[in-house]
Amino acid sequence: MPTDAQRQLYASYLATGRGGTELFNSFEGGDDIENAVVLAADIVDFLGSVGREGIRADEFEKIEALATSTSAELFTLSDFLQFLAAATSTLSHRESEVQPRYERHSSTGKRRSLFLKEPPTYSWNEDTMSQSLRRMQYAVRGEVVMLAEELKAEGREIIFTNVGNPHAVGQKCITYYRQVLALCDLPDECGVDHPDVERLFPKDVIARARLYKDAIGTGGTGSYSHSQGVKEFREHVAKFIEARDGHESFAGDIFLTNGASTGIQNILVALMSSDRDAVMIPIPQYPIYSALIALLGGRQVGYMLDEQSSWAVTEEELNSRLDEAKATGLKVKALAIINPGNPTGQVLDRRTLETICKFCAANGIVLLADEVYQRNIYAPGKEFLSAKKIACETKDCEDLQLVSFHSTSKGLIGECGRRGGYMEMHGIDPYVQAQVYKLASSGLCSGMAGQIMTSLSKFPMKSLSAALTPLIPWVPLVVNPPKPGEESYELFTDEESTIFNSLVRRSKLLVDGLNKIEGVTCEPSEGAMYAFPKIELPKGAVAAAEENNQTPDTMYALSLLDETGICVVPASGFGQADGRIGFRTTFLPPEDKLVKAVDEFKRHHELFCQKWN
Repeated sequence: MPTDAQRQLYASYLATGRGGTELFNSFEGGDDIENAVVLAADIVDFLGSVGREGIRADEFEKIEALATSTSAELFTLSDFLQFLAAATSTLSHRESEVQPRYERHSSTGKRRSLFLKEPPTYSWNEDTMSQSLRRMQYAVRGEVVMLAEELKAEGREIIFTNVGNPHAVGQKCITYYRQVLALCDLPDECGVDHPDVERLFPKDVIARARLYKDAIGTGGTGSYSHSQGVKEFREHVAKFIEARDGHESFAGDIFLTNGASTGIQNILVALMSSDRDAVMIPIPQYPIYSALIALLGGRQVGYMLDEQSSWAVTEEELNSRLDEAKATGLKVKALAIINPGNPTGQVLDRRTLETICKFCAANGIVLLADEVYQRNIYAPGKEFLSAKKIACETKDCEDLQLVSFHSTSKGLIGECGRRGGYMEMHGIDPYVQAQVYKLASSGLCSGMAGQIMTSLSKFPMKSLSAALTPLIPWVPLVVNPPKPGEESYELFTDEESTIFNSLVRRSKLLVDGLNKIEGVTCEPSEGAMYAFPKIELPKGAVAAAEENNQTPDTMYALSLLDETGICVVPASGFGQADGRIGFRTTFLPPEDKLVKAVDEFKRHHELFCQKWN
């Protein structure tokens, strides 16, 4: 039977990645200074005694097979830590492949270590590094993507549909944003005060740039701002939220961030305070949540989205997962929603949002609302409703603690590299908010280009171009958008309508095309930028993947890449129901390439199934 000390060490490892070395030392033979080794059978017995808590079934089967083999399998400390990293990860991965994939990456560049005749003994190594980092995974840039970049470096044509990075796959930038940003960056004598500036830039752009330069101050875009961001820009965001929701918003509750991701990370850092703290996340989910929770020493509690009901979530599911978490001694401190969904593309309706808000308020759970795709809604009859709007209009949600996130990386702007975004804190303890400010100040401030882009793209105007009006009833534009008769107006509205209308066509083109493939089913992409199809594979393919220590969808995605040059992300990287196989793909490539990709999806699927039938 395990000792209390062993149980405590194991619980600590599950939460924080710490304690693995001490746990190894606690086994018989593990504290031998000269030759510390532990029997695989002893490890199996220990894991069995703790109910195999947190251990992946596939990894347990491997070590169990070693323990029951005719030879007495011995584990060194390195073996043990490698096993724990793989076995306690929430997503299946081949931990031993991390370094080789990194070193083969075409954009990594030369490294000193490649030229050492005899590598030194490193004190900071795989055993002494952060084991929570070792366990962390981010599938969106994982094994399949790194191989795709290797193939591209070798001259292969690759269609990257793995990540929502619009400009990288051909989406044009919106000229107005770039022009204002350029003038903000330029010294006055080369920009707004140059004698020929009106020959190069429209007058409305120049006026907007002057206003922004005044807000930034004499230090310009190369200086630090307030740690929450330039106050005037935060006021713009607050006005955007007020106009969107019909409820008050305050600049002091807004934090401008380096994309939504930094805001999410800061909030999770501030939330996690013990080894038993947990966050409820949707399954499937965007893997930044599972990655950061693992890195920061929290526990992940997944609540399932029902694919058969257009990825809906029910009150029964939320209560069931919460009860299970409590029964295992976990303290659920937050719940995340992604609306519209990533990777699923669903748009949450008012009733569902009311259910979620009431659930969180009743249980003292902080609601984290990831709303970065609020502009990307394509399905007729669907509309974006923010969690804040619902909370303000729903009985029993008066005391809901809510943090919402938005970004300039998505929508129609697609400026991923600017790293612009914000979070709004609503109903949060003022002491905690001051501590979050302290955390933000440790990073000084978010990037000024991102702050400018966030301010430019977050103020609502209800007047739309005729081209956009039939498709969407309301669209957030800019603080002082180009108005009819101004120089930038026609180009601005044309660029926005072109991007949006193309996204509507592409979302339908991709989903319809996938659903025409035998053995592939895909729910409609009501919003966001992705499709998340389910695929049926022959039993032989599933068995072969298991023998190769791969998930079936990773094997399928690698085959798709090799055969067609299309790069997708295995669905296992997002989490999915047991037995489900699939992948996530964007519909961001240009329409002509997407038509080709749909044909190639079909051709590959037929070839793959023929091979393994």
